[in-house]
Amino acid sequence: MNRCVFHLGLALASAVCAFGEPATFVRGINLNGPALMIDDHKWESGKEAENVTISGKTFENQKVLLKPPVDTERTRMIRSSVWGNDVNVTFNSVPEGGYQVFLYVWEDNNNERFSLKVNDKLVVEAFESGTEGMWKKLGPWPARPVAGKIKITAIAASHGAANLSGIELWKGEGEVPQIAQADFAGTPSAEQLAFFENKIRPVLVEHCYECHSATAKKIKGGLVVDSRAGVHKGGDTGPLLTPGDPEASLLIEAVRHASEDTAMPPKKKLPANVITDLEAWVRMGAPDPRDTDTVAAVQAKSAINWDKAREWWSLRPLETPQPPKVKDNAWPVNEVDRFVLARVEEAGLKPARDADKRVLIRRATYDLTGLPPSPQEVDAFLADDSKDAFARVVDRLLDSPAYGERWGRHWLDVVRYADTAGDNSDYPIPQMRRYRDWVIAAFNRDLPYDEFVRDQLAGDLRGGATDAERYDRIIATGYIGNSRRFGSRVDDYPQHLTIEDTLDNLGRTFLGLSINCARCHDHKFDPISNEDYYALYGIFNSTRYPWPGIELDKKQRDLVPLVPISMKAQAEAKRVEREKEMTRLRKEADKLKADLKTAAKDKKAAMEAKMKEAQAKLAALAKKPLPFEFAYAVADAAKVGD
Repeated sequence: MNRCVFHLGLALASAVCAFGEPATFVRGINLNGPALMIDDHKWESGKEAENVTISGKTFENQKVLLKPPVDTERTRMIRSSVWGNDVNVTFNSVPEGGYQVFLYVWEDNNNERFSLKVNDKLVVEAFESGTEGMWKKLGPWPARPVAGKIKITAIAASHGAANLSGIELWKGEGEVPQIAQADFAGTPSAEQLAFFENKIRPVLVEHCYECHSATAKKIKGGLVVDSRAGVHKGGDTGPLLTPGDPEASLLIEAVRHASEDTAMPPKKKLPANVITDLEAWVRMGAPDPRDTDTVAAVQAKSAINWDKAREWWSLRPLETPQPPKVKDNAWPVNEVDRFVLARVEEAGLKPARDADKRVLIRRATYDLTGLPPSPQEVDAFLADDSKDAFARVVDRLLDSPAYGERWGRHWLDVVRYADTAGDNSDYPIPQMRRYRDWVIAAFNRDLPYDEFVRDQLAGDLRGGATDAERYDRIIATGYIGNSRRFGSRVDDYPQHLTIEDTLDNLGRTFLGLSINCARCHDHKFDPISNEDYYALYGIFNSTRYPWPGIELDKKQRDLVPLVPISMKAQAEAKRVEREKEMTRLRKEADKLKADLKTAAKDKKAAMEAKMKEAQAKLAALAKKPLPFEFAYAVADAAKVGD
């Protein structure tokens, strides 16, 4: 079942297999800047590049400090960009063959979300640009020319924007050669050792260790500088140093107080001569004799012992415990009674006497159906003196439709059932009642719990011996469709929030755990790793969720038709045909309405009649249902991203 295996396509969408000859550099385009040299490759100016079409607004701010810092030419390229909510860069007249595309993006202000496509194929969904100064080199993405073109598209919401700085195009499907980076210095020479001990170590101890060492009360920014390993690793914002290049080193940017966000020490700037010493140290390659690995020590101290965590009582396999000994062996009717009585006797109490029959039937009826017993049912029970009189009452109540209605409600509360869409646009979902009725029926027919779980998580993939059984299992996946809490936007609906909601509900419902904490980091209380979370995420990323419709766009989509498998293609064709006709009528009515405003007086009456006729046809078609029922359920998408 696709939803029970991690979808490898998710990982492969942004990866290129390294095989064959290494890829070769073809072009680098500085989208809104001059020609320059980056990594020993000549880059062209986007304003002058031949056979390159660029659409979007232009922007440049060379004062923004990049995070992390980078070499001068790349910095210049990144801080000059093309932006908008629909940016397109097209390479024209591209020879046939396999290519790889890299894209530089950056953020000059507040975080933006956008998606990226190569030749109209989604390669990155809902990318977060980060805060001011953040930048990233994305890719490589495999591409082949379509009609001689390779097109890169960035799409954001109507109120959003993407900032694209530069593009690299490489020929071939092999590994892209990496530019050799300067290495950190090896074993320090006597002169370097003296420089470090006299000029660098005292500064780090006095000004940095309080927040950035293994002995700090709370390590800030994930950075420790009390060892060579810590300096080499860097922190949460990236590398601390670029060996040999102070201008591209975050440490130097911080001590210069070039930005309020990164200024270190935060309260008082270091003296100029100390900053000069740090710059000289970076130029040397940061020689450092401290060989104690404090990074490993910190990680070991904060690492989670998964095996020990899984020994918690609620996570261990079920066992049959030995019932406790009790003083009054005559009172327990079954083994459970022994546990109850042991606790009662421990408290120095005695069990209450048995309830009389009138109280007993009232309690049982309320518990199992949520309703009081009728006078006739009470009288019949009081008159029944047989040993199994109460057992027959319980059997009757369990056979009642009210039992499923009563106890199904508890499950529906857990899964956050609603027959409206929720969020800001609480739009009705009339098909949702099918899932509600399925839950009630499952309780009433005593569906085994393992089947109950399987049907809700993968019913659409299980099939069925009959059409009715298959429909039932499809309807059961309304659980997944209903797990969504968000959904007020149409043009850029955040799919990741849908999956987050699904996993949150799945954890609480089936595991009794708040697994959503592991979305950003390993869970702090339960043995759930960040890796576990995204393994589950990958399962649901290939799921096509139904769209409920909202107040601004009252059109449902992606509901699942309840038809025999042999009619599935025919049903889909009818649905598509109906959608096309509705779109045509809607456009016709909208055009007539717009034209009516500027029409000549002698033509207005006839045009208004045509407009009303088109609107009437549209309304009639909208009211005419398709010749089959739909379920608000999920289906496996044809491909990741559908």
